[in-house]
Amino acid sequence: MLANAERGDWILCQVTSKSGEDARAVRLKDGDFKHGSLRLVSSAWPAKLFTAHASLFASEAGMLSAESLRRITDEVVSVIQRSSCD
Repeated sequence: MLANAERGDWILCQVTSKSGEDARAVRLKDGDFKHGSLRLVSSAWPAKLFTAHASLFASEAGMLSAESLRRITDEVVSVIQRSSCD
């Protein structure tokens, strides 16, 4: 979850344990979490954003540290800035 989009909706970034060819992917390990964790080393894909309503969330795997969340949001901003210049 990256940000509250209001009215119960949240802006989310895809996180997957599948390796891919996206050089912008931000690797997430147990040490990147303030509490909780993922079962597998995974990556956040900053160009794969979507929204979802809070009613769809079944559980919370954990909470990223402020530094880890900043790495992801910085990369999201970078993706948007690069795309808007083309």
